[in-house]
Amino acid sequence: MIIFTAKQNERKIMALKLYPIGIQTFERIRKENLLYIDKTGYVYRMTHTSGKHFFLSRPRRFGKSLLVSTLESYFKADKELFRGLQIENMEREWTEYPVVHFDFSGGKHQDAGQLRRYIGYMLEEEERRFGIECDAVDENVRLENLITSIYEKEGRQVVVLIDEYDAPLLDVAHQDGQLAILRDVMRNFYSPLKKCERMLRFVFITGITKFSQVSIFSELNNITNISMDNEYAGICGITREELLTQMTADVDELARKLSVGREAAVRLLTENYDGYHFAWPSPDVFNPYSLLNCFSRQKVAGYWFATGTPTFLIEMMRKFGTVPSGIGGVQAKESSFDAPTESMSSIMPLLYQSGYLTIKDYDPQLGLYTLDIPNKEIRIGLYDSLLPNYMETAADEGRVAIAHMSAFINRGDINGALELLKSFLEAVPYCDNTLYEGHYQQMLYLIFALLTDYDIQVEQRTAKGRIDIVLETKTHIYIMELKFDKTAEEALAQINTARYADAFVLKGKKIVKVGINFCVKEERNITEWLTQE
Repeated sequence: MIIFTAKQNERKIMALKLYPIGIQTFERIRKENLLYIDKTGYVYRMTHTSGKHFFLSRPRRFGKSLLVSTLESYFKADKELFRGLQIENMEREWTEYPVVHFDFSGGKHQDAGQLRRYIGYMLEEEERRFGIECDAVDENVRLENLITSIYEKEGRQVVVLIDEYDAPLLDVAHQDGQLAILRDVMRNFYSPLKKCERMLRFVFITGITKFSQVSIFSELNNITNISMDNEYAGICGITREELLTQMTADVDELARKLSVGREAAVRLLTENYDGYHFAWPSPDVFNPYSLLNCFSRQKVAGYWFATGTPTFLIEMMRKFGTVPSGIGGVQAKESSFDAPTESMSSIMPLLYQSGYLTIKDYDPQLGLYTLDIPNKEIRIGLYDSLLPNYMETAADEGRVAIAHMSAFINRGDINGALELLKSFLEAVPYCDNTLYEGHYQQMLYLIFALLTDYDIQVEQRTAKGRIDIVLETKTHIYIMELKFDKTAEEALAQINTARYADAFVLKGKKIVKVGINFCVKEERNITEWLTQE
């Protein structure tokens, strides 16, 4: 029997507060007393600064829609909803403004005609809500008439909120012709926002990706992009500070459920869901969807990817010929990784904007950012989604084999893990177009990268070159070199000649060097390996 003190009981009740999973309406969260991480300080600062047109890019399920809903409640002056929040001590006037809200998340998988009808439906809903009639057919004319009529009727400036503006475009981002057609439809719709500037109090636009102002907001040349502003780095997601203060009871409850200490629980949450930085310097930001699901289900697992890997991302990776070993650990100027989607020369900007890469470091002298995979959840989820590209119908069996390999490595038996891998690969069917070294190299990278419960580094840089694979467990560090149609001796010799082990001596763990040869031309499998301690 567990006996709680009064203080412990109070904290336990806080931890049991319901989580707003899948709920993106600020009013509902507040009225139903669901958990709300206070972002209202950001709302006040953004709405009381220079400019009135703002754009924010954040990955999916990071709280963009909730932020839009919060802005809507704020401009409707629903003061009671903000009681006890930061903004209550900041706002004194609480002026009410008419709010027009467009949500493009329902405009996916549509051609130009369908998209125009969807926009027309949203305009009709807003016209009906404000009692406005309009005979015009063109979307831009109807939007201009809507803003003008509301302004004249209400006698106050209008607030325009646009959520998931790029949703109709993402699924066709890899199709240049179709993208151009839908982009023109969207550009036509947004065109009145500049002309109606004097009648607008505030315009806020959110999405995942960044399309250029020329291509989408052709007339809106005064929009402020706050996506990489230090001041707003924590506006979406849950920062480490927010986790340790506003969610401290939730952390304690998870630790109790997992039978670990509080520090161990925080470490698990950090490894799996933390690591996002949207500026530099930036607070550590946790994936809010994964974090809330983890607390709700009391289990550390992959939640963000469980909602599906966007088709557009996989298609764009194919378009740019992206290979698993080329993801992460890259340096770039801001202009490169924050490039507009339609002018990308690589997949990197889309991986960053979609949340698969994040800022890990910045060199102010060179002006170079280092981008890498944020955390374990993203690494495993992303690589797992790529596995079928290299194993085809054997992907499910591959996942099982990888799990068993993890068990061998946990016992310090690298030879058993490689024997298992060799046996599995013997049963994998391959097509003729896989008869080249790069295919098997990337497949092996994926397999080792998907091993769980320890740190995996692929193509890790050292002073004397790149190590193919570094696998670090609680007790061992495995340094692996892959050769194709050569010998295991050559692979092992490279590890020793380049002195790769020197970089890990201070860790105090047992270092095991592993040279592996893979035969591409005949066996299409691992033929031999050598280990050396």
